[in-house]
Amino acid sequence: MDIKKRIKELCEQIEINNKRYYEDDNPFLDDSEYDMLVSELRGLETKYPEYKNPNSPINYVGGFAADKFSKVKHKNPMLSLANAFNINDLKNFYTQISKITNDNFSFFVEPKIDGLSISLIYSNGKLIKAVTRGDGNTGEDVTENIFQIKSIPKFILDKSEYLEVRGEVYLSKNDFKKINHEKFLNREKLFANPRNAASGTLRQLDSEIVAKRNLSCWIYYYFGNRNFTTHSDSLDYLKSLGFMVNSLSSKANNINDIFLKIETFSKIRNELEYEIDGVVIKVDQLNLYEKIGYTSKVPKWAIAFKFPAEVKITKLLDIVPTIGRTGRVTYNAVLEPVIIAGTTIRSATLHNAEFIISRDIRINSAVKIKKAGDIIPEVIGSIVDNEFFKLPIFEKETQCPICNSCLEIFDGEVDQYCNNENCQGKLIKKLEHFVSRAAMNIEGLSEKIILKLYDKNLIREIYDFYDLYKHRDEIITLDKMGDKLVSNLLNAIEVSKSNSAELLLFGLGIRHIGKKMSDTLLSIFNNIDNLFKASFEELVEISDIGPMGAISIKSWCSVKSNIQLYEKLKERGLNIVYSKMKQKNNNVNIASKKIVITGSLSKPRKYFEDLIKRNSGIIMSSITSKTDFLLCGLNAGNKLNKAKNLNVKVLEENDFLSLVEEENENN
Repeated sequence: MDIKKRIKELCEQIEINNKRYYEDDNPFLDDSEYDMLVSELRGLETKYPEYKNPNSPINYVGGFAADKFSKVKHKNPMLSLANAFNINDLKNFYTQISKITNDNFSFFVEPKIDGLSISLIYSNGKLIKAVTRGDGNTGEDVTENIFQIKSIPKFILDKSEYLEVRGEVYLSKNDFKKINHEKFLNREKLFANPRNAASGTLRQLDSEIVAKRNLSCWIYYYFGNRNFTTHSDSLDYLKSLGFMVNSLSSKANNINDIFLKIETFSKIRNELEYEIDGVVIKVDQLNLYEKIGYTSKVPKWAIAFKFPAEVKITKLLDIVPTIGRTGRVTYNAVLEPVIIAGTTIRSATLHNAEFIISRDIRINSAVKIKKAGDIIPEVIGSIVDNEFFKLPIFEKETQCPICNSCLEIFDGEVDQYCNNENCQGKLIKKLEHFVSRAAMNIEGLSEKIILKLYDKNLIREIYDFYDLYKHRDEIITLDKMGDKLVSNLLNAIEVSKSNSAELLLFGLGIRHIGKKMSDTLLSIFNNIDNLFKASFEELVEISDIGPMGAISIKSWCSVKSNIQLYEKLKERGLNIVYSKMKQKNNNVNIASKKIVITGSLSKPRKYFEDLIKRNSGIIMSSITSKTDFLLCGLNAGNKLNKAKNLNVKVLEENDFLSLVEEENENN
């Protein structure tokens, strides 16, 4: 093996997965696979130090502070923990501590919550700042979002000038299921597991979304001016202040106690309402921490025992491609039934062809299956043995499995698409999407009924739903239909005509235009006609839309058949006006005004964005001649100069606030 080359490969793989895990909240590897890469790299760097990269990812604590939030340097570094994967690792941990100190010591054992680490800073009894771990030295300021978490006290009785507590923000299993169910209904990408859902939620720019998702936080560490003898004493104090401290945490007198507690956690982990991926063991005596010491990355007085992922092996019987409403191809695994976490799994997603090829997954091979977050069945990879190499290598489909059209890949993407607008697979999925709860919400139009109507040639396009009343007698004769069911169905179709227009826009299935973006667009343009007439420049200026959304809308409108479809929907009386108007403040001086924000303001940028939205203003990302106001803080740059050149009115913070009626002024 070329050691230097292997070290370089491992560094690259770990860096890529660090970004996907910490920044994108979209991991490609499961924890056990990632840990194996890290373990291999650490071993090679130790054995061959001459090949060690000075920028090795082994030197990093974790992720990075994203640019979309203000960066804050931690007063005390937020270190990671060394990992133990077996009993021998724990024995070595205990032995090393015994060699360093002759003092009597015991341990404190806590469940390792699978969430996002957070630092909460209080001053004079008030929560003033919340910062993510980031790279361990610098994190992201997520204070506005932390204020949305009910379990985190905003005021405490300890009036110290500085008090810092650390904990883990997490999402319960039930709330995770609810969020993924909602994303499924909205045809959005599902979260892989509760940890990624919690991380993605906490790093949302929209604090309203954070409030809805019901995050919680367990607290596990104290920094302050009180002198406690043990870590467990400090947690008792934090609990008395109103912080959530995990009741399953407990003391352990020796290594055998630790083994018993790990065994107990392993047995009950699936019954807990939250995800744990291991157990944290800490020396309980605080006065020994400096003596036992630290490495540059981890404390030597603590370790995390990681549970192995629940993985089962079964046979991959087939790989079946399916077509979605946009024409995207999804590959699915057909499996010999296997039970994981109490559920029988017969199929699993394989995502796209590149996923299958990169993991060399082959039909009729033995494959490893796991449930991501105990929810989504996923194929990890094939078992490579002598029989494996006799199996044919997977080859991606070149033609649509429904209409035989050639499949295409768009620039910058890995997914394949069928671009035949008359593909039956796409048409059926488009029809299902249009009537779904997230779109037009036409109750009673199930997948089975849509297929019956399609087979009888009663529907081909979405506007055909609104002509079904002409075929009432024929529909009644269909299998398992009847007068009452058909009456209810036709009534639901008629009622849907009056839906607010963002539901219709989402129902049209324009690529990259999801439910939230549909709402944003129509809150700005008021109706679909105005949106479709908007120029690319007007669309791309809207901060929430971006070039991809603007290109999708203009591309969709450039297709004659799409515009004809839209006109036929209007002819049938569907509402195209945004009628879901939010209650406005009495002062509407900035209503419909296009506003750009620049510079440093007295409060987080999110505060002013929310204020603009509440007063029906429009947030833009760049200055143009059509910009109405530039809200300007300190250290403004090119945007201020451009605003002056274009005679755009510049508002300082106080001038801006005088235009709007602030809500919750005393908060």
